[in-house]
Amino acid sequence: MKSIPSTSYSVHFNEHCYKELNAYLEASNFSKIFILVDENTHTHCLPKFLSNIDSDLALEIIEMEAGEVHKTLETCHQIWQSLSDLDGDRKSLIINLGGGVVTDLGGFVASTFKRGVRFINVPTSLLSMVDASVGGKTGVDLGTIKNQIGVINFSDMVLVDVSFLETLPAEEMRSGLAEMLKHGLIKDANYWSRLCKLKTLNSSDLGGLIHESIVIKNEVVKRDPNEQGERKQLNFGHTLGHAIESYCLDNEAMQTLLHGEAIAAGMIMEGYLSVKTCGLSERELNEIKNTFKSIYGSVDFTENDKSSIIELLKYDKKNSHGQVKYALLESIGSCKVDILVDDELIHEAFSFYAQ
Repeated sequence: MKSIPSTSYSVHFNEHCYKELNAYLEASNFSKIFILVDENTHTHCLPKFLSNIDSDLALEIIEMEAGEVHKTLETCHQIWQSLSDLDGDRKSLIINLGGGVVTDLGGFVASTFKRGVRFINVPTSLLSMVDASVGGKTGVDLGTIKNQIGVINFSDMVLVDVSFLETLPAEEMRSGLAEMLKHGLIKDANYWSRLCKLKTLNSSDLGGLIHESIVIKNEVVKRDPNEQGERKQLNFGHTLGHAIESYCLDNEAMQTLLHGEAIAAGMIMEGYLSVKTCGLSERELNEIKNTFKSIYGSVDFTENDKSSIIELLKYDKKNSHGQVKYALLESIGSCKVDILVDDELIHEAFSFYAQ
């Protein structure tokens, strides 16, 4: 697969990505390399990654605990302390080897340590390959509120080795698929249709589709890196989806949802809002609903759950001047941003999802 150039970095794939990495390390004057992993990628991905690094530089492995609950400033503090204890300096390189939590948090750690050191993202989950590691968004959660603290800062390169997907459980693969489906919904009806016909989720089937998904996101980010307009389209499903994800993370009575599972629910509901405000057809709405429910099933929400989730919407990053703004669909493949929606319609969207 061809490398994908962005404004200040490129995304490289499979065996070629290691050639690019080693050439980059040879040409750079780094003092030390730090590799951030969690306990899962330490076991399943680090050995292969290290076997492909050809460098005499000192390597230090820093391990964090896995999972969204550890995407916190406390974890950042621990890593900053480790970097300091291990004599990290402004000429250090941080390589983030992991899923979206590792690349988001690791990018934020790198962007703030010593006022900023260079970093590389090596996504190991489907979700991080097509979404989290690409586009420069870094950060951590504030309590259970998603991604409230962070900066936009681009890595020096992104390395996508599709073979890492072979280490993932099926539910993590489904979680990543949700973001790929979103890319089709907002930008490419043909891509959406091909993904809907996908029978299996394995690395051999997904390689080309992953490349296409990154191309879609990359083109949007290049045109609007700081999310002033078009890039907001990438938030389709995420206004309600993030609120659902945060609520389930903080509520012991609810099943904790993976990111893609929550966003799938959010896309069904925001599809309903799209019909009511932006002209999405009922036929396309039902296609969206049937597709996501066939893959992700349903989550049951009580009236109290709904009220609490709606209350969380005020923390959404796209809000301004006290108003909740949505990215919604005009049709499959076409999206509008900064749409205001009455709370009454949000309650209706929950009812539609439950049907």
